[in-house]
Amino acid sequence: MSLELILISLCCILFVLSVFLCWKLYQFSVLIIDLEDAIEESLDILDEKYSNLNEIIKKPVFFDSVEVRQVISEIRGCHDAILVIANKLTRKTGAISGEIEKKNN
Repeated sequence: MSLELILISLCCILFVLSVFLCWKLYQFSVLIIDLEDAIEESLDILDEKYSNLNEIIKKPVFFDSVEVRQVISEIRGCHDAILVIANKLTRKTGAISGEIEKKNN
């Protein structure tokens, strides 16, 4: 009789532990899905800004001031930084930055 009682109590403990672990797994999976959605939205924004910067960079500059040249240099740096960030975020998805750069240039 005591063996049956021990087995029943162990089964109850395992059941409670399983329910608790399933709940934690559910919470973690919801967190991952939310994070994935946030990254996708961020990548969409980065893609839009990258396209806008690409259009701005293609325009010729007619004013030969040092300050204007520095601003253009900073815009090019931001342009490259956006590409690097997007490539780091999509490293495992198969997006190749070389193909994207060739298409944009």
